[in-house]
Amino acid sequence: MTKIHIRTLRPATQLVHSGTTRTPYGETSEALFLTQGFVYDSAEACEARFTGEDPGFIYSRYANPTTDMFEKRMCAIEGAEEARATASGMAAVAAAILCQVRAGDHVLAAKAMFGSCRYIIETLLPKYGVEFTLIDGVNIENWENAIRPNTKVLFLESPTNPTLEVMDIARIAGIANSVGAKLIVDNVFATPLYQRPLALGAHIVVYSATKHIDGQGRCLGGVVLSDREWITEVLQDYFRHTGPGLSPFNAWTMLKGLETLAVRVEAQTRSAAKIADFLAEQNAIARVIYPGRKDHPQADIIAKQMSGGSTMIALELKGGKKAAFAFENALEVISISNNLGDAKSLITHPATSTHKNLSDEAKAELGITDGLLRLSIGLEDADDLIDDIGFALKAAQG
Repeated sequence: MTKIHIRTLRPATQLVHSGTTRTPYGETSEALFLTQGFVYDSAEACEARFTGEDPGFIYSRYANPTTDMFEKRMCAIEGAEEARATASGMAAVAAAILCQVRAGDHVLAAKAMFGSCRYIIETLLPKYGVEFTLIDGVNIENWENAIRPNTKVLFLESPTNPTLEVMDIARIAGIANSVGAKLIVDNVFATPLYQRPLALGAHIVVYSATKHIDGQGRCLGGVVLSDREWITEVLQDYFRHTGPGLSPFNAWTMLKGLETLAVRVEAQTRSAAKIADFLAEQNAIARVIYPGRKDHPQADIIAKQMSGGSTMIALELKGGKKAAFAFENALEVISISNNLGDAKSLITHPATSTHKNLSDEAKAELGITDGLLRLSIGLEDADDLIDDIGFALKAAQG
């Protein structure tokens, strides 16, 4: 084991060292255990492992030494007691919700969320007799009015995808506590560097590790974090028997991603703030939404619960879909993609991609217009990105 006393260290150092376990060979980088199963010295040793008398690894679907290191490192940076790594961000969301609901339960969620999350809540849950309510989550009164005695889960993204709304996590957690429900927060857009939902009162945090945690477009992954009791007594059996676990290779890749998370996200955020200010001055832009700007609709909540802005910008072009497509097609440095949090800057037209399955009414409610674009800022020089955006804006106006 590393000799470093992790609790005394700051986030950037935790991201490099936390959770590291070394083999007798003393390797510098974390060992990659590409194995499905494990062997035992005797039948008695096998029995002890399965009864839990001898703690250790049984099968990589349950746990793996490399995956375990990734989970422990995520716990250190998030301030969680326990975590389970999953094959994708959506596997994390699905596991966090499905492991704790049954027929007759109620799920309350903010309607501003990723399209696949809405599918789980709107389409999948009712198939199993679970009721749901979707609300405008920014308004606290909506949570208070929609909560029920049978509400088991509250779910939100903050900042939201793609319009970067921010919700008061502490107050919503208090509402969940009033009926003994669990608040799940998807913290992808804030990253663990800028927002700590568990410290604000949330019960469970989920990530698509595919995004900033990998951050270099290599592989899929997710993670669910909470207190040890909830993970072991509520999530663990679901996780063990349905098999959404992260592969050891992807866990190793995520460990490498975590080592550079702080420097990448901080650089991307500086560039995003500069680019958001530039966009706000352009006549072709109808609106700019960025958590680091004073004109953000929830600036007061951001000041209270976030320690930084974001790598993400939402912008709406005048001229609708035609202008948005012309703008995207004219970009030379920024790539069109539905991903985010990458080292490369990426742009998305939510209405025709990530949120295309929403009804026109739902899109209108969420502010997803035909002119709205989601911009994920990468590690390129900010001035090169501004030049690229400026050129594309002229093309869009033409």
